[in-house]
Amino acid sequence: MSKPEKESTKKAKTKKPAAASSEATAAATSPESATTALPEKPAPPVKKRQQIPRGPNRGMQLLLVDDVPHLGRAGDVVEVRPGYGRNYLIPRGLATFVTSDNLRRLERHKQRIEELRQARIADLKNLAARLRDLTITIEATANEEGKLYGSVGPEEISRALKSQGYQVEPEQVRMEAPIKQLALYAVKLHLGYDIETEVKVLVISAEHVSLASAATASN
Repeated sequence: MSKPEKESTKKAKTKKPAAASSEATAAATSPESATTALPEKPAPPVKKRQQIPRGPNRGMQLLLVDDVPHLGRAGDVVEVRPGYGRNYLIPRGLATFVTSDNLRRLERHKQRIEELRQARIADLKNLAARLRDLTITIEATANEEGKLYGSVGPEEISRALKSQGYQVEPEQVRMEAPIKQLALYAVKLHLGYDIETEVKVLVISAEHVSLASAATASN
């Protein structure tokens, strides 16, 4: 092979990598091979937990929207145990969180609140009069001497009253001790706003009631 032919062969061999390089560059820059960057999703907003004001004893500070016996009147800022506030006062609408908006709202509606308070007192007095003339009957299991196997307390009395349409909560029933004997009792009720009354509770044997019902059915 002549010298010019050898040189031309070498040049041809050295051009092949360049062609391969240009092909790789074209492939890398082609629309099909290019990767499109996806836009980043915005981070969800972080919800700030409401800061509950604390009192000097590290209890929860709340704004009363209704009178609460032994605690305060509507408009008072009181300090209570967190569980008492979250589980009783706030769910029942007796108190709310202390905020500037709530304070302004309460100030604007003080007259209306007083009118509602007087109406509530009138309703409770009417309820007290009706309960005083009422006798509720509670069935319980007992032995031959009339001693109950269990007991009758505020929960049972409240349930019996509610079954007859009287909304009396267990904490409004005042008893020195649970009932453990079949008999007729006068039980004190504290309805709120210093309004107290009594209701008569007749505890009878559930077994005797069942026997009487069976005898009536057979006749």
